[in-house]
Amino acid sequence: MKPVNARGILIAVSAGMVFSVGIFAVSPGEGSRAGKQEASHQVLKGQGALGDWRTDAPGVRRLITPRDMPKPYATGSAVNDAPIVVPPKGARPKTLPGFEIQRIATGLDNPRLITTAPNGDFFFAESAPGRIRLLRTDAGGSSVAKLEIFAAGLREPFGIAFYPPGPNPQFLYVANTDSVVRFPYQNGDLKARGAAEIVVASLPARGRLHGGGHWTRDIVFSRDGQRMFVSVGSNSNVGDDAKEYHRADILEFRPDGSGEKVFASGIRNAVGITIHPDTGEVWASVNERDELGDDLVPDYITHVVEGGFYGWPWYYIGPNQDPRHAGKHPELRDKVLVPDVLLQSHSASLQMVFYSGSQFPYEYRGDAFAAEHGSWNRAVRTGYKIIRVLMKNARATGEYEDFVTGFVTPEGNVWGRPVGVTVAADGALVFTDDASESVWRVTYRKGDTY
Repeated sequence: MKPVNARGILIAVSAGMVFSVGIFAVSPGEGSRAGKQEASHQVLKGQGALGDWRTDAPGVRRLITPRDMPKPYATGSAVNDAPIVVPPKGARPKTLPGFEIQRIATGLDNPRLITTAPNGDFFFAESAPGRIRLLRTDAGGSSVAKLEIFAAGLREPFGIAFYPPGPNPQFLYVANTDSVVRFPYQNGDLKARGAAEIVVASLPARGRLHGGGHWTRDIVFSRDGQRMFVSVGSNSNVGDDAKEYHRADILEFRPDGSGEKVFASGIRNAVGITIHPDTGEVWASVNERDELGDDLVPDYITHVVEGGFYGWPWYYIGPNQDPRHAGKHPELRDKVLVPDVLLQSHSASLQMVFYSGSQFPYEYRGDAFAAEHGSWNRAVRTGYKIIRVLMKNARATGEYEDFVTGFVTPEGNVWGRPVGVTVAADGALVFTDDASESVWRVTYRKGDTY
């Protein structure tokens, strides 16, 4: 008898490292978004949505609103770092009915943000050794054809972007922790054609906090290629001194590095930024502050308003004042924007991407995926999964859904931590994991019920 989880999903394990699931119920046909949305889903709301990894399962949806937030210090502030372990025997990622997960590369060194080149190659940052790797798969996408070091000698690289946008880029831009550089590039290159050219000589650097964050810098270009956006996390958890100058914001430059200005502020740590393919809006995946309790403050995903202020460090999620800054800046209280999608607090939401492929069922098109790296400041863990952010008419509904889970052992140890996520040329979803040092690929088997 094969195991069935609490949601009635029959779990089937295929050969090797490919894992899939099937479901008993037959949903409406694949051709209609409206029909798909009629399928029943478990949606956790209110206090039940705050939860932790024990309530995670593929297909579980959450809707967290500002009124669900507890008061500051409703619980103590935990220090609960995740012990990283070798995957136990039989451990496997879990995903939704009709989907398969395959590990396509392992034995890497701190794989972080990943992006897809116009020709289908994958580029990802190995931040600790300071290099950009290129991964080319075979024709089926399931195994490595080439794995090369594209560029080395970088300083904690993270963000990667091709310029100009479109099918024939001429440069590959890299966001180091303290600068932006670019390499000459043409589709198909396995190695950088020349030395790094400095584009932005100085960014506020590092800011490594408990949990390892705030040194990452992401980079994206507007659809017309005229604007370059770079995210810079705060130097501290919740400080407001001179060390926070041009931090906790998204900066804007011209592609040549000139014209620096603040695009949006009060964003504690926008680890992942991207451009909506239809609207051209900047979107961000944000780590909020720590040490106010297990369920405060929610991380979030949101479209970013030019000139907008998102509260950090004095306020959070609208006009809620951080008690550590009581009485400061009352003039800003009613200017704080509320993000689109609130996530479980301390999940450490990292890279995000909009699904632009056609392999997944129709209802996925235009939705977003994000990598949740996992908590340290919570008594019981959150994160350690890939989530799907539901969209309607290019706007977030506020709900998100567990898409890939299973990286936490029954004992609460961790063997996988998703970081980067991208859409492959064939429509598969590909993500990095810096605990098992792997790259994973999620595909959909057409014809399966969902």
